Order: sequence, then C-alpha cells, then structure tokens
Amino acid sequence: ETLTQIAEKHTKTIMPGFTHMQHAQPVTLAHHLCAWSWMLTRDADRLSDALKRIRISPIGACALAGSGLPLDRKYEAKQLGFDEITMNSLDSVSDRDYCIETVSALSLVQMHLSRFCEEVVLWSTTEFSFIDLSEKWSTGSSIMPQKKNPDFAELIRGRTGRVYGDLIALLTMMKGLPLAYDRDMQEDKQSLFDACDVVLSCVEVFTKMIATASWNEAAMAAACEGGFLNATDIADYLVRKGMPFRTAHGVSAKAVRLAISKNCRLEDLSQEDFKSCSPLIESDIFEVIPPAACVNARKTDGGPAESKVMEQISALKTFCAEKRRSF
Repeated sequence: ETLTQIAEKHTKTIMPGFTHMQHAQPVTLAHHLCAWSWMLTRDADRLSDALKRIRISPIGACALAGSGLPLDRKYEAKQLGFDEITMNSLDSVSDRDYCIETVSALSLVQMHLSRFCEEVVLWSTTEFSFIDLSEKWSTGSSIMPQKKNPDFAELIRGRTGRVYGDLIALLTMMKGLPLAYDRDMQEDKQSLFDACDVVLSCVEVFTKMIATASWNEAAMAAACEGGFLNATDIADYLVRKGMPFRTAHGVSAKAVRLAISKNCRLEDLSQEDFKSCSPLIESDIFEVIPPAACVNARKTDGGPAESKVMEQISALKTFCAEKRRSF
C-alpha cells in the first residue's frame, strides 16, 4: 500500500530503466515502484497459499497411530480454529512441510526486500542522487560529518542470508528422517520463528524507510539525458514507417554512432543528420524521442505509459483490499 501511494504521486516522474546496470529505456518512478509492488503481491499469494496447509489439524494423530479412545478429530479441529484434519496419522506426526514452505515463502519476501534495498543503496549515492533517506532511517559516519549512510537498507539486505540459513537448516534437518517422529524435528521452531521475526521486522523497517524518503525528480530526469535511452524509439518510429525492425535497429545504431562522434544527444542531431541515416526519417522524429514521449508511447498492458501505470495502481489497490479482508 505504501509503494502504491508513492507511485500514484510519480506517474510523470521520468527516470532511466536499466538492464545490466546500464541505461536502457526511460520509464517512470511509478512504473518502477509498481514492479516492486507486483513482486510483493506474489509473496502475499505464496504466504496465503501456505496457510491452507497450516490450517490442517494433526490433533488426534497421537504418537503415530492415532488413538483407541473415541476422539472426534473434526470437532477438536473446529474448536481450535483449523479448517480440516490431516488424513494419515503417520504423516501427521512426520510432516514439517508447512514449516519449510512458510520459510521458503519468507525467503522470497526477504530476497525481494534485499533487491529493493540494493537499489535504495545505489540510488542514495552521490552518483545517482535519486532518493534522499530521512535522517531517522539513515546514519552518519563516525568520522565524516557529511555522510548519510543507508544503514537500514544495508541491514535488511544483510539479514537475507540469515533467512536463507533458516530455510537450509529446515531442509537439512528433514532430508534423511524416516517416518514417524524423530527428535531432530524439535529444531523446526527456532528456524521458523526466527525467519518470521526477521522478515516481519524487515518489512516494517523498509515500509517506514520508504514512506519517509524524498525523491529527486530533477536528478532522475537529468539521468535520462545520457546513454541514448531513446535509441529504440527511433527503430520503432521506422517500423511504423514500414521498415523491418532488423533494418531499423541498424539505422538506430548508426544514429547513435553519429551522436557519439558529435558528442551530443540523439535529440541534438539535425534533421539532415537523421536523413543521412535513413531517408524515411522526417521532422516528426523530434516529437517521438524526448524521454516523456518515449514513455507514453509504450501503451502495451503493463507498460510505463501513464494510463497503463494507473491501471496497475488500481489493480494493486484492489489486491491490497482483498488481502486485507482475507486476513
């Protein structure tokens, strides 16, 4: 919810999109934050699905073979808030899949948080300056007074290995156990509870850190001016003129090389320069290559055009409302 609220305010904030950590194509901050949000929706779905197998009662399975007493397992399960009962007493005692599945889902949550935090760390550097973290959620240097370090983002990133360790501990504990109960299984609780505690605390800290951050829209826009992020849009322009994309790709590359030789942006090339690359290029090329025009031309479902990002935000709000009701 926090991410979608921020995204809603930044549907026009143009920033570079990256592949291989190099400038690729322009997007918006809203589009990027929606990408983070969709990752979290999958996490929520996985955890919801894991609950289906947590809400199954083993009570009445006893040590391994059930009971000779007239127990009503279904009644007991209902009284304890379970949805149903396990169907085999041996499996009931031996099963720790629900622990492994839950910690596996939590590991993915933590992995996503770690990836978000890696971007926060990068974006808070002087080289990027995309984000300015609140002093409450960053720390100063012990000897350099000018520093404001993204320590909370780094700590979340660092704790990811701890959650992975909890998952590996559970998998290793179970890998060679025969049916039914073995005392090794008492080690399940430490890993499960630790993973829950770490991930829940990291989600809470990350939410507060992002909610109080400010975004440098000017720096993001300026970062779109280098790296020829609009090169693909020249190729798309030529395709709309009837040129095969393979050929258009080569023409666009030629325009990039020309701009490099002139030490300028693609937008700074003259119409004659573009004509030297392809006679199909007319003066309307200058309408399609500004970063904002590049973004809003990408109107495929899931794309960064403002109308499509607003559709994503609406869908994310609906998802959050439905999950809130289900929990």
